[in-house]
Parts: sequence; C-alpha cells; structure tokens
Amino acid sequence: MPRAGLSAAAVTEAGAALADEIGFPQLSMGLVAERLGVRTPSLYKHVVSQAELSHRIGVLAMDELADTLRDALQGRSGRDALVAGAHAMRAYVREHPGRYAAGNAARATGPDDPLRPATRRVLASWTAMVHGYGLDPREEIHALRLLRSVLDGFSTFEASGGFQIDTSVDESFTWVLGFLDRGLRAVAGRADPDRP
Repeated sequence: MPRAGLSAAAVTEAGAALADEIGFPQLSMGLVAERLGVRTPSLYKHVVSQAELSHRIGVLAMDELADTLRDALQGRSGRDALVAGAHAMRAYVREHPGRYAAGNAARATGPDDPLRPATRRVLASWTAMVHGYGLDPREEIHALRLLRSVLDGFSTFEASGGFQIDTSVDESFTWVLGFLDRGLRAVAGRADPDRP
C-alpha cells in the first residue's frame, strides 16, 4: 500500500530538489527514497523507474523555466526582453542546476508527452526575446540557436563553478548581453539577409 502523502508529484519534487543539491548525474532512486524517509521499493508504486523520474524532473524544469521566462518578458521587447529573459534564465540555472540538466537531457516519448507543451512554451519565450529585433524570418532560427547556445553555456558553466578567473562574472554577463544585442541589431539592419 502506498505511503500516505507520497505521490508521483512528491517523488518528482524530492528528486528535483536532490538533483539541484548533488547534481543530476548522481541522482538515484535510493537517494530519493532516503530523502523521503521510505524504502526504495516504495517509490516504484509512484514512479516506475529511474528513467521515468528523470523524465518527470525534466518536464518540471521546462514548465518552471517557461513560467520564469514568461514572467520576466511581460511587457518587454527588443533589448529589454533580451536582458530580462537572459537574467531570468541565468538565475533559474544557478538556483536549479540539477533539474535544468534534467530538462536538457529529456526527450519526448510520444505525441502526448507533457514535455512537448513545456518545451514549446520555453521556445515561445526564446522567440519573444529575439522577435522585437525585427529579424528576417529566415534568420530567426539561427538567432534562437545562438541565443540558447550562449546563454545555456554561460549559465551552466557558471553553475558548475567553471569561471575561476578573478574578474566579475556579472560584468562578463553584461558584456555578453551587450555583444548579443549589438549583433542582433546589426543583422536586423542588414539590407541583404543572405550576405555573410
């Protein structure tokens, strides 16, 4: 009989919190059971496998990130949207590095997978961040990939303690955002979008 108060959502939340503390690769069903004060077999009444738990954490992360970005972008466009969205993402990754890693690792398992609408919402926010620049539609996907690559790389590298040089990381982040803003404005103002 399942323990009272224990549910798939509770197991997922506990796993997400633990992943943030110890790192997503170190997460195990045994450690989650220990955190919840139950024996490991009790978890399998709510989550059938470690893979399902990881997937559930990934969905949770994408939903949370989508909400975070949506809230940060309210009423903003252009550079303001870029800066607000970038800072919101960076803060989320710093606060939730394990669950963010789970979100990056998750792959949809079918058409009804809740990961699909969650990732669509995140993508909609990324699109809103670049839309105000008025890019040629043919270039928007490239801008989205650039933005995600740069911000994901910066945020995850920072969260893992990768920046060791004794210079302000905040200053570097501001510099990066200025560089992205100037680049997006330059591309948007170019007369011929096919010109390199």
